[in-house]
Amino acid sequence: MSRRFWLILVVLVVALGVIFKLTDKNKGTATNNGQPSQHIEGLGQDGVTLVEYGDYQCPYCGEYYPIVKQVQAQYNDQIYFQFRNLPLTSLHPNAFAGARAAEAASLQGKFWQMHDLLYEQNGEYYDSNDTYSTWISASNPLPDFDGYAQQLGLNVSKFETDYASTQVNNTINADVAAFAKTGLQEATPTFILDGTQIQPGPSASSFDSFINAAIAKKTGSKSTTPAPTNSTTAPQSVQNTTTKK
Repeated sequence: MSRRFWLILVVLVVALGVIFKLTDKNKGTATNNGQPSQHIEGLGQDGVTLVEYGDYQCPYCGEYYPIVKQVQAQYNDQIYFQFRNLPLTSLHPNAFAGARAAEAASLQGKFWQMHDLLYEQNGEYYDSNDTYSTWISASNPLPDFDGYAQQLGLNVSKFETDYASTQVNNTINADVAAFAKTGLQEATPTFILDGTQIQPGPSASSFDSFINAAIAKKTGSKSTTPAPTNSTTAPQSVQNTTTKK
């Protein structure tokens, strides 16, 4: 075979490799050299950690969002609360994009603020023309995210650069890989308390027995439930759905 034939063959192989890598990255499955995220709130005085693996487009995560916020406030002094990304892209096409927005905001110190905005805008709503309008249904959600970034006082240009970066992509993929190591079925939200999966019901009070038991085990003393500030309950539609995707 001619030298020209082999040269063309090599070029085609390289080109296909580049295309494969770019496509892989857009799906959030690029080769990962990153470390899992470390988004943690709470004082953790009793050394207990509650981890939520969540998907910003997941309706069940959206329903649990106000409940989890109440649990965080209720146990802020006693435990750590950690959020990690688990975008279920086969079900939620903008889930990985939502995770990118949160991680990009994190690079400007505003992870939790973006995290909250994404969940607060997770539900359905209509604009002035009665058109379904939310980032979860957008063909390109970046303009919505830019608006959130501006609302949070971020440098929007840097936000866009970080949003598209390999660093952010790798962090999300590292979170997904960390979840895979647990051996649990992919589902959101998944709650892991000191290394053990828990399945609380759709109310803030349903977390109490799990958390108090973990505190008692860790400290060797009986724990009492802090007084709640409000009673938040998820709508009936999410009863027994903590393991649904």
